[in-house]
Amino acid sequence: MHRLLTAEQDKILRQERSLLESLLVTLARLDAPEADLDLIRQSLRQLEEMFLLVIVGEFNAGKSAVINALMGERYLIEGVVPTTSQLHLLRYGPQVTKSVDERGVVLLSLPVDWLKEVNLVDTPGTNAVIRQHEAITEHFVPRSDLVLFVTSADRPFSESERSFLERIRNWGKKIVVIVNKFDLLQTDDERQQVLDFVATNGRELLGVEPQIFPVSARLALRAKENGQGSSDWESSRFEALERYILHTLDSTERVRLKLDNPLGVADRLIHKYQTLINDRQELLRGDFQTLDTIEENLTAYTADMRRDFRYQSSRVDNVLYEMIERGDHYFDETLRVTRILDLVNSEKLRGEFERQVVGDTSRQIEQHVNDLIDWLVDKDYRQWQSVVDFINRRASQHTERMLGQVTGEFEFSRQTLLKSVGRSAREIVDSYDREAEAVKLAQEVQRAIMQTAAVQVGALGLGAILVTVLHTTLLDVTGILSASAMAALGLYVLPYRRGRIKIEMRQRINELRGRLDAALTRQFEAELNQSVRRIHEAIAPYTRFVRVEREKLNNLTELLRESSQQLAGLHRNVQELQ
Repeated sequence: MHRLLTAEQDKILRQERSLLESLLVTLARLDAPEADLDLIRQSLRQLEEMFLLVIVGEFNAGKSAVINALMGERYLIEGVVPTTSQLHLLRYGPQVTKSVDERGVVLLSLPVDWLKEVNLVDTPGTNAVIRQHEAITEHFVPRSDLVLFVTSADRPFSESERSFLERIRNWGKKIVVIVNKFDLLQTDDERQQVLDFVATNGRELLGVEPQIFPVSARLALRAKENGQGSSDWESSRFEALERYILHTLDSTERVRLKLDNPLGVADRLIHKYQTLINDRQELLRGDFQTLDTIEENLTAYTADMRRDFRYQSSRVDNVLYEMIERGDHYFDETLRVTRILDLVNSEKLRGEFERQVVGDTSRQIEQHVNDLIDWLVDKDYRQWQSVVDFINRRASQHTERMLGQVTGEFEFSRQTLLKSVGRSAREIVDSYDREAEAVKLAQEVQRAIMQTAAVQVGALGLGAILVTVLHTTLLDVTGILSASAMAALGLYVLPYRRGRIKIEMRQRINELRGRLDAALTRQFEAELNQSVRRIHEAIAPYTRFVRVEREKLNNLTELLRESSQQLAGLHRNVQELQ
């Protein structure tokens, strides 16, 4: 090709090659199937090859007859049954030679001058029974620079022809329609109806008004064999088609078509993958909404947990407040002058104090703490369950709608990650032993209370710890009570002592309440943060994938946009070639 091009044409060819190579890399990053990548590779090869004219159509439409008429001799076999079961590649040669290459393509060299700059391919019929060469046909058509589509005037645009035309259109090729056997139509009305039918259907199928040549290849070949001055030549209407191929398709026009065809392929692929990127970005927007929803859910979860925790822990506070009230009542009833004899019996006073004031406070506190622990464990479990259900719903969303639109490694990776994250979360939920979690959390609370209260009780339970703490806390109160008994003879100080004892008891119990609340709150926050962190860690692979893919798609969108702009500029330059 290079030796046939002007400097301007060669510059455009090099720019096209650069565009196609860049597009090949971009589509590979989008996990494009090999079929699409091969289209670009074929277009790159096409830029280096001779101008390729491919003739297609149903068998018995007269493709071989059209070629024979163009050549002026009966080089190809014609018949009413499928005669062309192999592809024929016609090229220039000083004498007629015939060979078959490794693909089964018949190579036919002919002493026809215009084949010096054009290669021509005759293909098996689109509806031929013999289909072993269909793949080779589809190999040549995407490489073609111009497609001559031959249909028969007695049955134009059959179903198989329409189907094949749609595939050619998808390859972005320029198509010229030849309506052969036009001599079979008897009246002008019949001829016009066929031409209108072909024009209308061609426009619908191809999206553009096709160039149509009504001919009779049989009459044209007979006229050439007998001399073109015969009436057969005029009746064949073949001169317009021959003039188009031999003269209108001059060297400049052929170069324009050759340079423009790869641009059509590139334009179609760019549009296809811009649509695919849009589909993927739309899907990713849903994935970001999923992550945002999970994040919002975790934020609401932590806020609800902290609010509910105050309610749960207030039940422990209420137990201690009730003990304070019982202590006030006890001291009001006990520290009286009328009970002066009882006041001197410190052991009796201490026993009454433990029974009437302390009572089963430690058991109640332990019960409420255990209830709080069970509540925390259950909430943690339910939160994991909701995350699992939400991710599973997301994994199945849009699958049917996106099928065939968003495929390849992207969707495979996305679905794999969703399933992996959902599976990991499900494994955590399934392995969640509520009883074991509660025991572990209770032990953590025990250690926290022991550290806060600075007591040593060995391996005893929470109740024993609280009894020890309560007794340690109230030791001074009962000591004050004993001291009050010794001062009972000073009757005037008894009311004062009673008030002091009540204040001291409130201070000691409030200190206990503060230490207990601090221990429970600290452990609650640690457990809550750990639960949220574990959820973040579980969905981290999915989160990273979504963010990385968004960045990747944004970059590829920009690359395709730049390619589209370059393509538009090249297309203008090709059309302006002189």
